[in-house]
Amino acid sequence: MTAVEQEDNIWQETASLQESVSRAAERLSNLTSNELLLVLNQYGMLPQLVREMLIDCAIANINLTQEETLEGYKKFYQQQQLNSDADLEAWLASKGISKEQLEYMTTRSLKLTRFQQQTWANKIESYFLQRKQQLDRVVYSLIRVKDIYLAQELYFRIQEGEQSFSDVAREHSQGPEAQTGGLLGPVDLAVPHPVLAKILTRSEPGQLVPPTRLGDWVLIVRLEKFLPAQLDNSMRQKLLNELFEEWIKAESSSVVKNQLTPKKSDDNNTNDSSEEEEVRQNREMQKS
Repeated sequence: MTAVEQEDNIWQETASLQESVSRAAERLSNLTSNELLLVLNQYGMLPQLVREMLIDCAIANINLTQEETLEGYKKFYQQQQLNSDADLEAWLASKGISKEQLEYMTTRSLKLTRFQQQTWANKIESYFLQRKQQLDRVVYSLIRVKDIYLAQELYFRIQEGEQSFSDVAREHSQGPEAQTGGLLGPVDLAVPHPVLAKILTRSEPGQLVPPTRLGDWVLIVRLEKFLPAQLDNSMRQKLLNELFEEWIKAESSSVVKNQLTPKKSDDNNTNDSSEEEEVRQNREMQKS
């Protein structure tokens, strides 16, 4: 290919790209509000947009003290590694963000935390008791194989002290736990399979559980540590986040569904117009 041909190909590719951009811009400018909603949903963007708008509406009346606002700025500067006014100005310019928008960004998470506390703080104790069994944490050792006879042999080796659990797991376990000698956790009891979670709940630390079939696998399990959940500050925030996520997902789904559902009023108006037209035509026929 000659230099002239290469240059011509580059020009054609550039022209094609510019045409694609122009078509996209024209399509966007011609979208109606309903079409825009459908497109946003098609691209998977509508649920996130609705979520963020719901959050903005929820925290609109939350006011922070000056100290809280300054703390928000400080935390944000640390996260973005902004150590001077020059760093800040450069960051704002690179992001195309105004100082007013910066204040919104730095205080939004603080306001959201305040909203969560105001809305669900009085429900945390009862919710904690409801969820405690899933929030308790465990450290356990696991071996999984497909062959029941191999599982029984390995179980007896460990039970008789011929090999350690970790050595057997590294040599024979057929899951990722083999890399850690079978050791897993600490994890919430809600994480393992319900059957495995029930085994761990009923076990004592150090107890070696005989081979148990679970689906295609045969498991050998030993509980190492049981860590009961405690309602400390960290747990309170975790539960607040759970309650908030449950609420925001339900509300977002409802709003999206409502926005994408054809309005009954439109259908009714169409029907009313059809009926009126039919009546008018009947009257005309009677006159003639």
